[in-house]
Amino acid sequence: MAEKNIKSNPNPVGPGQSAVYEVRVEVSAVLGTAMMPISQILKLGRGAVVELDRKVGEPIELRANEALVGWGEIVVVNDKLGVTMTEVIRKT
Repeated sequence: MAEKNIKSNPNPVGPGQSAVYEVRVEVSAVLGTAMMPISQILKLGRGAVVELDRKVGEPIELRANEALVGWGEIVVVNDKLGVTMTEVIRKT
């Protein structure tokens, strides 16, 4: 009797749902925003500082396809910036 190589699937899905897992979504972490006239933007040079509407330590917005999906904190992982999700926003 031959043995079968069976892999366990950590995310089992029902029929017709597997295609959803292949959809690409743009994910962004918004540190803050600033409003300024185009004339001021054009004057910005290398090393310019733009003040954002958030303070150090405040949660940052996590967005998927521009829709707010949660809040998070910035972390450093192997000399790269990352985000830890601290709150998930559920739409009802």
